[in-house]
Amino acid sequence: MKKSRKILALVLSLALVFALAACTNNDTPSGGDTTSPSPSASTPVETPDASKTPENTPAASDYAVAMITDYGDITDQSFNQTTYEACNEYCTANGVKFNYYKPNGDSTAERVAMVDAAVVDGYNVIVMPGYAFAETIKETAEMYPDVIFIALDVGEGDLGDYAASLPGNVYCAVYQEELCGYMAGYAAVKLGYSHLGFLGGMAVPAVVRYGYGFVQGADAAAAETGTDVTVEYVYGNQFFGDADITGVMDTWYQNLGVEAVFACGGGIYTSAAEAAAKTGGKVIGVDTDQSGIIDAYGEGMTVTSAMKGLAATVKTMLAEVEAGNFANHGGKIETLGLVSATDVESNYVQLPVATTQFNDNFTEADYVALVGKMLDGTVTVSNDTTVEPAANATTATVNSYGNIK
Repeated sequence: MKKSRKILALVLSLALVFALAACTNNDTPSGGDTTSPSPSASTPVETPDASKTPENTPAASDYAVAMITDYGDITDQSFNQTTYEACNEYCTANGVKFNYYKPNGDSTAERVAMVDAAVVDGYNVIVMPGYAFAETIKETAEMYPDVIFIALDVGEGDLGDYAASLPGNVYCAVYQEELCGYMAGYAAVKLGYSHLGFLGGMAVPAVVRYGYGFVQGADAAAAETGTDVTVEYVYGNQFFGDADITGVMDTWYQNLGVEAVFACGGGIYTSAAEAAAKTGGKVIGVDTDQSGIIDAYGEGMTVTSAMKGLAATVKTMLAEVEAGNFANHGGKIETLGLVSATDVESNYVQLPVATTQFNDNFTEADYVALVGKMLDGTVTVSNDTTVEPAANATTATVNSYGNIK
């Protein structure tokens, strides 16, 4: 298998040489917002390791960026759309060639085929959003040592043993989900919701960190306000909603009196939103600002969203590539969190300022103050996923139900 991949890589490389010699180019960068972005602060600069540097690194002016979607498309109002828009905005503003590729289906082979196509088309920086790209990285990174791969939300758990010897042309970013989970739980209680729910997808580490942070935030706000807070806690054991999960959510909203559910796991929000629509309940989104898709079930349904700073990561890393600083990041999996106490939208974990339903009890200024306390260590959040959900609360009541399916 590896031998055939090497032969394929050689053929593709020769094809690329002949294509460039003929000066043919049929790719047109996607259009978009030309507003100049302000990349957020990157992680501390370290001395480059020569063994972790992509071979024959091109000059900054020679970079061309391709983004590959996972199993969704660039209108999913989630990982793909956020990543696409960030790449497009940065590249348009900085005069960098950009295009995106959508696999024909949801398989590693089809994602690998898009990497092959992007390389043949002359793209040498490839951005990939989501854990589904772990196997793609394993199959392509060493085949294309002159190509830079930027993978979002791909961590050690996804890469397995491969993470220990990550090639120098690969950068992976993972996030401190417990921090934005905390922000969402804290905000929900401060905004007046006392009976909450957490509906996780599968109990993978990232989802568990979201949930445990959410409980800790709700608990802290309960202690501050003297509110009697209850959190119902369950996993669907899948990343999409269905009739069974919607039925449980119906019970939560209609019978238990749950007011807002943190739906944390891909498309599982559909079950929470369907149930919430029947009672006027609320939903909290995850990963990106999901208000656009959740509010389609009911106007004003989305309280807030616990977000990963995908756009900030993309813009920072593309700026680092253009500045010739990729060697400071290549071969690493970096865990990203808070970088600013005042410019909260530059953080790698955050709430959406524009769509969070702030009120007099929890204002935008209160949110900024909370971020400052989290950054300076006044507020600490545990990322221990080995304990039970209830271990994250001292004031709030947590009712854990395991898996629905």
